[in-house]
Amino acid sequence: MGFLMTILGGAGEGVLWGIMAFGVYITYRLLDVADLTVEGSFATGSAIVALLINNNCDPLLASLVAMLVGGVAGMVTGLLITKFKIAPILAGILTMTALYSVNLIIMGMPTLSLPIGVNMFAIVSAWFNDAVARNLIILIIGLIISAIIIGASYWFFGTEIGSAIRATGANEKMCRAQGINTDNTKIIGLMISNALVAFSGSLVAQQFGYGDISFGVGSIVIGLASVIIGEAIISAKHNFLWRIISVFIGSIVYREIITLIIFAGLPTAYIKLLTAVLVVIALSLPNLKGKFKCNFRSHNSKRVKEALGNPTDVIMNDEVANQIVESAEKEDSENA
Repeated sequence: MGFLMTILGGAGEGVLWGIMAFGVYITYRLLDVADLTVEGSFATGSAIVALLINNNCDPLLASLVAMLVGGVAGMVTGLLITKFKIAPILAGILTMTALYSVNLIIMGMPTLSLPIGVNMFAIVSAWFNDAVARNLIILIIGLIISAIIIGASYWFFGTEIGSAIRATGANEKMCRAQGINTDNTKIIGLMISNALVAFSGSLVAQQFGYGDISFGVGSIVIGLASVIIGEAIISAKHNFLWRIISVFIGSIVYREIITLIIFAGLPTAYIKLLTAVLVVIALSLPNLKGKFKCNFRSHNSKRVKEALGNPTDVIMNDEVANQIVESAEKEDSENA
């Protein structure tokens, strides 16, 4: 039973962090911008929700306000990039640094606890008289919220503005040639990204029961790990909807790996190191796969030339090459 609860807890946490990972996906994949603002806006989401709930605000409304403030943080980064012509990575660092002080001002202290039992998950659990495990409640609520975000995002990025955002990351010069204001699309994209990140931070704060200025430390790496793992599981050849879903799947897989390792007894001090190792492995897999495929093709080409007795280069598709190689190997085995 304890193991099952651990699995459910990891899945629920993965779904909540998946919202943050999707925010990272928007800047990293769609806009092709390295945005470090997320390290500050994630903590801002937790700070806002902790402050508002302590002042008797409804938890859902507090999370929506946190989303709005996260969007403002993204707008600041966007203005630094587009209007002040500051390099994206430096603009993100500047906003992240400023948000550290902002978060301290909001909470008045490094950590601010939420009132016991006053959060979305506890409220829903009370409806069932605590008959349903808290981890299951978190997973169900997270899945519902994620489904709404996935559906809304799929619709939005299919609209004219959403398509312009995607096109800006793919080829900014071509977008400008088509009359698209790429400055605006960048700002909008960064606002959406950090709004989602802050919303995720507000949900995680409600799960943990407190807001903390250190919540966002390492969130960019966690987001990248989720994005890359998801892409490794679901091929990029799938449509845009599946690519969005892959981010959440990657987040769940990542969290399950971390949860199971902690469950096995690994000290929490190693989590950041493990995260970095996972990202390195995930980033290396496509390159290693490409090298393996290249070596396989080179081997096939050599066997083809031997089979045809032709010293010149032979260019053909893999299917034809494989057929010739199989025929040559069969002939070799018969001669032996």
